[in-house]
Amino acid sequence: MLNRRQALAGLAAGPLALSGALAQAAFPSRPLRLIVGYTAGGAVDLIARALAQQLQGTLGKPVVVDNRPGGGTNIATRLLIESPPDGYTLMLAANALAANVSLYQPAPYELKDVTPIAVVGRVPVVLAVASSSPFTTLQQFIAAAKARPQAINFATPGNGSTPHLAMELFERAAGIQLTHVPYKGGAQAITDVLGGHVQALAVNALEVQPHVAGGKMRVLGVMTPRRTEIFPQVPTIAESGFPGFESSVWYTVVGPANMPAAVVERLHADIAKALASEDVRQRLVSAGGEVLPGTTAQAVKLVHDEEARYAKLIREANIKAD
Repeated sequence: MLNRRQALAGLAAGPLALSGALAQAAFPSRPLRLIVGYTAGGAVDLIARALAQQLQGTLGKPVVVDNRPGGGTNIATRLLIESPPDGYTLMLAANALAANVSLYQPAPYELKDVTPIAVVGRVPVVLAVASSSPFTTLQQFIAAAKARPQAINFATPGNGSTPHLAMELFERAAGIQLTHVPYKGGAQAITDVLGGHVQALAVNALEVQPHVAGGKMRVLGVMTPRRTEIFPQVPTIAESGFPGFESSVWYTVVGPANMPAAVVERLHADIAKALASEDVRQRLVSAGGEVLPGTTAQAVKLVHDEEARYAKLIREANIKAD
């Protein structure tokens, strides 16, 4: 129940403020759903489950992870934006949320259809090669690419995937031209790089970690601003002569448009508490990433800045979704 001070403050501020205070006081009264646009067992799913477990403790209600893969995450996003904006349906979104607005035509949705609530963290995209590769440093890779434009090929999990977009940005920054070889996921791409069929690979750090640990692959560059804990010896792209370069896989909790401000504030506060837990931190670290607590305004800025960056890149490079 609202206490007397909250009620008086709401009355003084007007009916809208009172309704917001009532919404915040009553929320949540039933279980929440956290949609994930990827299959169970992947990096996004594992982080979502760690976050959901912590949120159950802070919100006092169950938080159920609902995996809805397919359509480049558009199926999950449509499910989210068609849900009531009451705070009970959320999504752990990644870069595809921003990229798909330009990657698919007609656009499957607009960013105004979602409410960014909180940034969770980021995981680096890495550039890796087989251990048998002649390239042992990023500088060697760039020099060879400049000497033979388009002769070096690289694999990614697919056209328009975050690693593909990251490599397009890297090519522009380094002034090189590579040949993209898209796959239907990271596993087959890794297999073909290990087999010598493709020369390099761009994926998230978690996917290559076992192969690096086993001595079968090496990472030439990390695309987050800071080095990752799972490859602390590998320089970032920014350290390697490209200051300010970044192309990470980021994770943000979003809801449908037009959510009550009080509910957004409550969710943001509880997500911040969850991100302070060691379990969530370790899940991100084990994926090669880091927790990125911040304000709701920062979450909004991230999503919209990335949408603008991807729109320009997709248009200039004429990138199409698979």
